[in-house]
Amino acid sequence: MARRTLMIWFTCLVVLLLLVTGCSSNSNDSSNNQPGNSSSADGNGQSGSNDVADPPLELNEREFDMGGRTIKVVSWWNMEIPEDNPDNIKRKENLEALMKKHNFNVEYIAIDFGEYKDKVVASIMSGEPIGDIVRMGRKYMIPALSKLDMFWPMDEYTRNERVFNQLVKNDFSQYEGKAYGFSEGGNMATGIYYNRTLMRTLGIKELQDYVHEDNWNWDTFIDVAKMANRDTNNDGKLDNWGLAAGGFLDQAMAANETDLFKDDKQNLEDPKTIQAFNFIARIATENVARASEGGDWTEPAQFFRQGNTLMYAGADYEAGGIKNDMPDYDIGFLPFPKGPSASVYHATEPDVQFLTIPKSVKNPDQLLYIWEKIFDIDSIYDYKGQAGYESRFSTEDDISNARVAADNMGIVANNTFPSLPYWELRGELMNGISVSTVIETYKAAVQSAIDEVYHN
Repeated sequence: MARRTLMIWFTCLVVLLLLVTGCSSNSNDSSNNQPGNSSSADGNGQSGSNDVADPPLELNEREFDMGGRTIKVVSWWNMEIPEDNPDNIKRKENLEALMKKHNFNVEYIAIDFGEYKDKVVASIMSGEPIGDIVRMGRKYMIPALSKLDMFWPMDEYTRNERVFNQLVKNDFSQYEGKAYGFSEGGNMATGIYYNRTLMRTLGIKELQDYVHEDNWNWDTFIDVAKMANRDTNNDGKLDNWGLAAGGFLDQAMAANETDLFKDDKQNLEDPKTIQAFNFIARIATENVARASEGGDWTEPAQFFRQGNTLMYAGADYEAGGIKNDMPDYDIGFLPFPKGPSASVYHATEPDVQFLTIPKSVKNPDQLLYIWEKIFDIDSIYDYKGQAGYESRFSTEDDISNARVAADNMGIVANNTFPSLPYWELRGELMNGISVSTVIETYKAAVQSAIDEVYHN
């Protein structure tokens, strides 16, 4: 009986070993895998077939030789990995090991921003792209170049949330159901800088409390701004203001989860867009914001730096300059107030960009595998961008506000359409023209600008 049991056990063991050996014999990757081929392997070594489950985060090792190929990474700044913190040192080590294992080199190409678009687009249109991994601006890539099939789709190769920004995959770089861009970086945080020192001097409720109460919305924002509009020396003129400037239509549309267009149609008559228009118009007609003194686009930031204006709408990268110029003030950061049709706070980016792989570049699956292997590390930080946030902001609340806004960053696409009468539309809202009149006046022109890009 014992012998029979032993034989059964031995037979099962042999079968198991045969199965394992059979699986192992098929594990090597082809060097010709391309995105879009159902037989290709994605960045996790998984089949690209539609009936395969999402790959795990673990990166399976791939074996391929790139034959001494030089991978050119193109941006408007030098993207070489610095060795300025333990995370980047590890990324650099990963890159060096990968170069040795897979027999390739990397060249980082920086092109001046002023000439970047023309040079890069011309090279891609010619079929001889200036680089293998190329930074592109959404405004001139989607739909203009995407509809010409100029880039590899990224969807099945950028699932790893430890590395790839999923908003870029799922939203920012989407065209007709496919993602054409990727990024390992985080999102920009836009919101409201506020002068806590001035707030306390004026006896105004702590603005962070509105966020804690989930009551930081367009109505409370306007109420706070009006409370800070004061004539403190009784000379009949305001000498303190609540808001450096109005007119932030981009932020308002993103905060209410809308845009001037949807798919390939104008979206001015959508209720969410109308709410955003009414918000901008109300700030103007109720004299909520500080009046311009004839300055240029930098005037609102300069007003805020004077120390007598409570709030200023800006981006996280401005924090260092503001703090440097206002050393005697306690500066806070809030998310842009929530729109009436939104459930969360949103940052916005009207000029979003990301990395792409032009269609004429060979073996893009290998490039994305390498990118993933470089950046998939066990970070010393608790969350992405922690060092930057902690250097910019003073309190945990400020950091939390920036992170929430960035994690829900929305994009508005007015820069996509060269003929869009954006500034004229915005100007009429700020000049007190009724929202209904503005919509009737501009909806045909907005549609024409969209048609020019989508249907020509």
